[in-house]
Amino acid sequence: MGVYAIFARVNATKDRLAWQQIFSNHFGAAIAIARAFEEIQKLKAELEQQNAYLKEEVIEAKAFGDLVGQSAALRQISSQIDLVAPTDASVLILGETGTGKELVAHEIHRRSRRKDKPLIHVNCASVPKDLYESEFFGHARGAFTGAVKDRAGRFEAAEGGTIFLDEIGEVPLELQSKLLRVLQEKCYERVGEDRTRHADVRIIAATNRDLKQEAAAGRFREDLYYRLNVFPLQVAPLRERREDIPLLAQHFINLSVKEMGCAKPRLTRAGIIRLQSYDWPGNIRELRNVIERAVIISRGRALAFDLPAAEAALVPTRRGHTSSGRRRTGISHETELQRRERENLLAVLEKANWKIKGADGAAELLGVNSATLLSRMRKMGLKRPT
Repeated sequence: MGVYAIFARVNATKDRLAWQQIFSNHFGAAIAIARAFEEIQKLKAELEQQNAYLKEEVIEAKAFGDLVGQSAALRQISSQIDLVAPTDASVLILGETGTGKELVAHEIHRRSRRKDKPLIHVNCASVPKDLYESEFFGHARGAFTGAVKDRAGRFEAAEGGTIFLDEIGEVPLELQSKLLRVLQEKCYERVGEDRTRHADVRIIAATNRDLKQEAAAGRFREDLYYRLNVFPLQVAPLRERREDIPLLAQHFINLSVKEMGCAKPRLTRAGIIRLQSYDWPGNIRELRNVIERAVIISRGRALAFDLPAAEAALVPTRRGHTSSGRRRTGISHETELQRRERENLLAVLEKANWKIKGADGAAELLGVNSATLLSRMRKMGLKRPT
């Protein structure tokens, strides 16, 4: 560390030398600590700078909350959520089965002023027909056989918060008038009780049905439809937001690895192309199931997906575009098929910069063994240009 020197007019005794040793050790430690603190302050400044950057990254990555993706369709949904969330307006979420309507409802609640209050989810399709009124509004003791005690309904449980009525189109017609009353007058009664209760609850409903057609057919109250349809939100199916599939796939891979304790597999470019070439009739729910199955089977290796044959693979062409996936109606001659196969193989080789094996190699992009690919290249007379 340095030198600690004392000049004295008297001879140093052993006791004084011992004390000087103690002081010297303390001075050395003080210098070491001072230098360490200086280094710590420098590292702290660097970490704060990195932390600020990472926070910006996290904010950007979580811009849509639990909604994963960056597509234009998702951005539109997020902007609509931002508009309606701060209000108490009723929201009707429309979309096919498995598109993530529940996540949209959660996101509306999370961005609302009611976020610190409960969000109660009711799957209307799973409630027995005879128990709808009790499930929604509760019942008093002795109201019917089996009602051995007072029971609070879902609207009472959601007091001050939000109630999410999933599959609203499944609610029986005779109960829809009582739902309409809660929406209009904000009040209800428990089954078997005369006391009127106030409902400070925001209603979010979701359905995969066309409620306007249901109302025209007399299967859904028209006045309830218009009362729910204050702010409709249309959730796009997965086939209309294919650019989100890589992010969703990686998200579900991470979830599956964490939940099932499997080895983390590798998502290849060929796997992504395979996922993007499928139409996903079951939407995001089907994608998650396919990912979970693939994670289990892969055992930490590259993921292989068990999907029906796509109409056309989204393989990059020589001009950098992708095939549209349209079905050809004519019958192709064998010579035409061989020509297309050769063009497709050449396009993949050029995209991989003529790399055959390994990550992002042509064999991986095509989803075949490298030996098989080399055999096809020899058969078609394809060689890397000099």
